[in-house]
Amino acid sequence: MNGNHASERFETVIIGGGQAGLSVGYHLAKQGRPFLILDANDRIGDAWRKRWDSLRLFTPARYDGLPGWRFPAPGWSFPTKDEMGDYLEAYAARFELPVQTGVRVESLSREGDRFVITSDRGRFEADNVVVASGAHRMPRVPAFAQELDPSIVQLHSSEYRGPSQLGDGGVLVVGVGNSGAEIAFEVARTHPTCLAGKPAGEIPVRHGSVAARFVLPVFRFLGHRVLTKRTPIGRKVGPKLAFKATPLIRVKSKDLAAAGIERVPRVTGVRDGLPVLEDDRILEVANVVWCTGFRQDFSWIDLPAFGGDGQPLHDLGIVRSEPGLYFMGLLFLYAVSSDVLPGVGRDAKRIAKHIAQLAARTSQAEATDSHGLTPRELEVVRLVAAGKSNREIASVLEISEHTVARHVQNILGKLRVSSRTAATAFAFEHGLA
Repeated sequence: MNGNHASERFETVIIGGGQAGLSVGYHLAKQGRPFLILDANDRIGDAWRKRWDSLRLFTPARYDGLPGWRFPAPGWSFPTKDEMGDYLEAYAARFELPVQTGVRVESLSREGDRFVITSDRGRFEADNVVVASGAHRMPRVPAFAQELDPSIVQLHSSEYRGPSQLGDGGVLVVGVGNSGAEIAFEVARTHPTCLAGKPAGEIPVRHGSVAARFVLPVFRFLGHRVLTKRTPIGRKVGPKLAFKATPLIRVKSKDLAAAGIERVPRVTGVRDGLPVLEDDRILEVANVVWCTGFRQDFSWIDLPAFGGDGQPLHDLGIVRSEPGLYFMGLLFLYAVSSDVLPGVGRDAKRIAKHIAQLAARTSQAEATDSHGLTPRELEVVRLVAAGKSNREIASVLEISEHTVARHVQNILGKLRVSSRTAATAFAFEHGLA
């Protein structure tokens, strides 16, 4: 990507090229709207590829596809994390979605009538921005973790790939969500393992079993259709379910016990460089894996779009106070399923439809108020009216002189004037300058 791309203005920029961002892109493309997707990873799908090596999705392939293309695997199989990453990459290619990879967004703000996105690869401007960088961004680790003895290997679950990263000796896995249970189950094959914390329950059937094929569609229906912001029970129960730990799905308590994993109370601090449990026991371990989740980080967004709790103020992903700003993939954005694969497509369709409707209204207004000139042509005519030459205009807008000349000819035709002088007079007379 060169500097010209970095200063170019787009109708819509989608920040995040995961399942949420790609789904919005798919629906914008169907609406015929131009857009660009920015993703920090080197390859589309790397957010999945970077997870631990043995991870398989918890939802079967029949629910893992994005809009327009089912996941290419048997319906009741469970894809690996690499297969999911490859699917997302193939999805973007299949629908020719414009994705710029390797672009790490640093800030989002507004200048006048446009949003400004700064990144390590340059600056982007947009009429609309969809923040689709996920429900979680930053690993959450307790502050006292830094007090652990330096000889103890510490990894967050987002950094864990496999047991080979760990040193000899015991392992303490902190957090009994699905990540914690699966990682503990894996490392117990090679290391004495303790698992700290309490689970949030378990699904009542064996994962992947025949019984699960009957139960899972019921859970999906409840999370997708019933527990939404449109239903009374959804508004009451949905946030509690969305923000609490997920029940154990694949590795259950009896599996942990059979693997010889010691269950211990939660970790409350550090003493003499070693972890201390709630019952005041000290664990002598050589490794700690923090499966303590993630926290949302919106500090890079410099817009008045957040409440006192730091969470986005939105209506089903649409920020009414900042027209043109949208969020995707948030917990309980519309339903309990909004932040997971089965739920992103519906939310994406709604947001893309809103963007298309807003663009249509804007185009209609601009056609009336700006005499048919495009936003770029309006910028050019204002600079022409200011007495700038084509070379000067090219420098200001960071485009070629040839492009400026083409814009000037279009302007003369649309305003039905024959010279730059006449165009200048028209611009002042009609408030375009």
